[in-house]
Amino acid sequence: MRTAWRLVLAGVCLLGSAQALAQRPPATTPATGVITTDIVRTFDRSAPEALELWAPRTVLGYGEVELGYGKIHLTCSEDPAYGRCPTRDTGDSSGRSRFPIGFIEARSGQRIDVAVTGWLERAEWERNCSIDYWNNAEFPLWSSFQNQCMVPPGGTGAALQLQSDDVKQLVAGRWTAELRLNLRIDPDGPVIATHVFRFDLTITDRDRTMIYLPEFGMAEPLVGLQLDYRPIPSPGTIGGTAVLDMCLYDGMGSQSEYLAITARDMGPSVPGRPASQYSVWHRDGGREAQDRLDYQLTLDHSGQKIALHNNEEVLLRGIDTAELRLVMLPDMNQWVYCVPTPLILDTPRVAAPEKREGYYDGRLKLEMRLPTDRL
Repeated sequence: MRTAWRLVLAGVCLLGSAQALAQRPPATTPATGVITTDIVRTFDRSAPEALELWAPRTVLGYGEVELGYGKIHLTCSEDPAYGRCPTRDTGDSSGRSRFPIGFIEARSGQRIDVAVTGWLERAEWERNCSIDYWNNAEFPLWSSFQNQCMVPPGGTGAALQLQSDDVKQLVAGRWTAELRLNLRIDPDGPVIATHVFRFDLTITDRDRTMIYLPEFGMAEPLVGLQLDYRPIPSPGTIGGTAVLDMCLYDGMGSQSEYLAITARDMGPSVPGRPASQYSVWHRDGGREAQDRLDYQLTLDHSGQKIALHNNEEVLLRGIDTAELRLVMLPDMNQWVYCVPTPLILDTPRVAAPEKREGYYDGRLKLEMRLPTDRL
């Protein structure tokens, strides 16, 4: 008796599973007018997110065959700014859709195209050729094509997404875009509804923040002080000025409240030397005044000259309004914007006889700190 009950219970479970598989899509009248969806996201480029606008088999319309919902299809608007895809029914018989939409970065105006992926699936009304009412074929968004099994399908489902591999094309910044898709039932009929997707994506790039020196790329920079000798007036002087091309990348689309810069002289300490100065030393050694040349640093930030003292942090404000420069950072395959901030190395003129002849060198370390409350 116990065994018989087990068999009966198992049969009930199997029957319940079959009924679940055969569940009919809900009767759905297509939306009309303008339907707007806002997609607001924040994420880092190291972990780009897929953006699912419609999950697979999102029902756009489903009902009696005579309603024609099995021909529902979506097309782009006439304005390519809102997505570049066919504007009328193509009748294509199979395949998924991929088409570009242009994202604009708010700070720089940079434009990057990102692919949208989507497809349609037809749902049967009488379930003659499927176990779950859904045809197993996929059709382009812009096609009214349908596979008929005894009778035409009774409805249409759609999937629409931006895949993570496509989203990662966006670099740091705040990106906006708008996608408009027109829904029709009859290929020759009017637009029934317009689905509008408004994107507002804030992308960070924490792993890429850097003080970029275009002249050197990834190599350790070797910077000359551009010293010269002037024999007049006697007994002659040495000094000079060098400018190091430098650009600051904050990984936030140059929208930080400020950037903090610190310079550190990595050479021997010099008692009594002004905080505004750094030193290079004679290669043959020695720690006397004749064995070193002192120089000072200045940042050129948006036309403003800012003294950079040894071991003292300087805040550069107005990053979000500063002039931008388009660069290709090392190990990146996309162009990004940074804030040009040349570094001026000025060696005050000193009497030549007071210094030893020969080569001088030293080490300078530059550090950049971003606001702690940044995204």
